[in-house]
Amino acid sequence: MSFDVLIRNGWVLDGTGAPAFLADIGVTGSEIAAVGRLAGADAATVIDASDRHVMPGLIDCHAHGDALVFAPEVQLAALRQGVTTFVLGQDGLSYAPASTPEAFAYATRYFAAVNGTHPSADGPLSVRELLADYDGASALNTAYLLPHGTIRYDVMGAAERAASADELAVMLAHVERGLSEGAVGLSTGLEYAPGRYADVAELAALCAPLGGLPYVTHMRGYGAKAASGMAEVTDIAGRSGAAVHVSHYHGPASTLVPLVDEARRGGLDVTFDTYPYLRSSTILAMVALPPWVPAADTDRALKLLESEPIEWDETLWPRITFSHVPGAEWAEGLTLPEAAARAGDGPGEFCRKVLIDTRLEAGCVMARPDEGPEGEDSVRAILRHPCHTGGSDGIYVGGHPHPRGYGAFARMLGHHVRETGDWTLEQAVVHLAAHPARRFGLAGRGLIRAGQVADVVVFDAATVSDLATYADPRVPATGVDDVLVSGVAVLAGGRLTGATPGRALRP
Repeated sequence: MSFDVLIRNGWVLDGTGAPAFLADIGVTGSEIAAVGRLAGADAATVIDASDRHVMPGLIDCHAHGDALVFAPEVQLAALRQGVTTFVLGQDGLSYAPASTPEAFAYATRYFAAVNGTHPSADGPLSVRELLADYDGASALNTAYLLPHGTIRYDVMGAAERAASADELAVMLAHVERGLSEGAVGLSTGLEYAPGRYADVAELAALCAPLGGLPYVTHMRGYGAKAASGMAEVTDIAGRSGAAVHVSHYHGPASTLVPLVDEARRGGLDVTFDTYPYLRSSTILAMVALPPWVPAADTDRALKLLESEPIEWDETLWPRITFSHVPGAEWAEGLTLPEAAARAGDGPGEFCRKVLIDTRLEAGCVMARPDEGPEGEDSVRAILRHPCHTGGSDGIYVGGHPHPRGYGAFARMLGHHVRETGDWTLEQAVVHLAAHPARRFGLAGRGLIRAGQVADVVVFDAATVSDLATYADPRVPATGVDDVLVSGVAVLAGGRLTGATPGRALRP
């Protein structure tokens, strides 16, 4: 037997949850050709996996690499954790479908601190065109969700009202076309503008064409507001029949876990992703601006910031650390009170200046009220739930991002397997590869077996660990040294090979 790549003597975690078994894996072209004891086989490339484990490429169910998936640093950050696929288009805001220059500009500007700026597109963009940009341009695969906020802005601009019947019909046409061009679901960001202006009727109508693909939602509330957020989610699912996937599901497990279980007992298909950290990260405007400021209309919002007194929620100030402050990069990594003191301002005045000077582009890391031992216990309980899938919510923009983009999956494979025992390795691969592949309709991925696409990771289960911290967030993980994407080596000896076989995955 002759193969293009032969992985020898690895402990195979096949993604089914079955115990690891010792085997060789033969790869021909882009597919796994054989799994077993392949004595006498040869190959142009042989990887010795002795004393290491082999698993399917992991799928990051919530990543903000929409622009930065092209960047080698981001590819390395993902691959060193075993991640081979990003699910993009999250939180209801990304570049396509945007049929007008205004919609493309809004989605780019409003989420610049999250998604970054697309390196080549600068105007109207269809889903088909965006996916074509991703094909063969990265070491990572991508899957793309239709962003509801972008679609709404394309049709309704910054309107703070319910959609008319005619507007809803146009939005529905956008959804149907985007699905036909390869999107893997629909996403919403119900705490962001303009998604927060949508009602249940609008969202349920737009979910109707999904046909088994998921409605992926940043709910209207988390933590103490999770019950009301989930009530809206289940209402949308009940009206539309859609499968539901809740993004970055965080808060007290005693509240969150029963909400999922109750929805499933009621016949709803609900899953969720979460990351193993207590701090979050987002745009400063979302957490700091009072709701009466029209964040979807940047010019109006800036005029109000310049002319109107703002009653800030001052309890936020010590919880905010700047991650991205274009023009004032010196503030990145400082808490808001620290940066304000250096600038000689009070925290509220400094926040106002940052929002104005960056045109609402600033980003931040947020400490959550539940940070501490009880919060960590909740993270662990939520990870253990069988409906959990892995998502980093990785943001790669700015000089001081949250470390989750560089460490979430390595932390789950290391800390939550070896140190806490929340999962076995076999369970980890189900949560991080097989479940996500099924949830997003990514046929041929998520398992190690003959006929599957050869997205394959060789790693050291004894050493795989996250190294990125809040103080030093851009440090790649350790323990993953060899990765194939579509049968092509993209990571060898822990280093990028320069190959870019990543594909835009269509369901």
